[in-house]
Amino acid sequence: MPRATRTGGRRVVALVYPQIVLLDVAGPCEVFSMANRIWRRLKSGAPDPYTLAIVSTCPGSRIDTASGLALVADHTVADFRGQIDTLLVPGGMDVSAVTTDAVLLRWLCRMAARVRRVGSICTGAFVLAAAGLLEGRSATTHWQDCEKLSREYPGIRVEPDRIFVKDGNVYTSAGVTAGMDLALALVDEDLGRDVALKVAQTLVMFVRRPGGQSQFSALLESQTMERQSLRDLLVWIAEHPAEDLSVEALASRVNMSVRNFSRSFRRGIGKTPARLVESLRVEAARRMLEDSDSRLEQIAQECGLGSGNSMRRSFLRVLGVVPSDYRARFR
Repeated sequence: MPRATRTGGRRVVALVYPQIVLLDVAGPCEVFSMANRIWRRLKSGAPDPYTLAIVSTCPGSRIDTASGLALVADHTVADFRGQIDTLLVPGGMDVSAVTTDAVLLRWLCRMAARVRRVGSICTGAFVLAAAGLLEGRSATTHWQDCEKLSREYPGIRVEPDRIFVKDGNVYTSAGVTAGMDLALALVDEDLGRDVALKVAQTLVMFVRRPGGQSQFSALLESQTMERQSLRDLLVWIAEHPAEDLSVEALASRVNMSVRNFSRSFRRGIGKTPARLVESLRVEAARRMLEDSDSRLEQIAQECGLGSGNSMRRSFLRVLGVVPSDYRARFR
């Protein structure tokens, strides 16, 4: 895994353990490392804003990850010394050994009291929860594990449909790649929006995906359709939300009868074509609300949602929030 320059300001530490998910570690670290490179270009001669370190929960420097590749830790919990700015706990295939390690949990609690912020990626939330750091807080984790987190730790307000959650100085993120979204948000907090945008663009990320966005994507969900022609149609719908997307028009595009087309939709994703089209149009409108200053009426027309009033109804139905509130919250 690439290492950042060892000089700089904020120390970001990833706590690793056997069978950790490699991308949970490498993804956020690459975001901070890229922020260093961009900062050097913008601020010639300035020290790197971040230094990165990997601290292992067990003796020895080698950590075998869930993918079969190995990481080499800089320190172990036993020999680590120094200050930490941001302490991150990535997820793993099995965190039970970590959540029952009393010595480690005590170390984590001590460190959490000293750092500026502490966070988790994916199932790393269970480690923070076991240490008592999420008690009485809002948090999230991978959508597959949200119910388990809520059941095992009823004192946590689990928010299953969030990319990441900030509650005070404690941050939790959804599964795997959402850790990069969290890291990007932390860069935004530290270095500003322009640097965060340049990092996202350089890493070819979905720029500045807000924490409150859903873990679920209508387009991604729809890719489970068995027929290639229908999968291609759904991509076309997402790219052309203002077109005529009536059931009749869509069925005609794939040379199917309306009845067979509707039946294939329901069988493939459990939704009617109209409901999926509405979800995809709302997703398109969300992106415009986040990234432009266009009037609501204009966004409604460009995304095929008709008028501002009809867009408002669709947002309430799909997201449970009106467009103006969404824009105010996530811009």
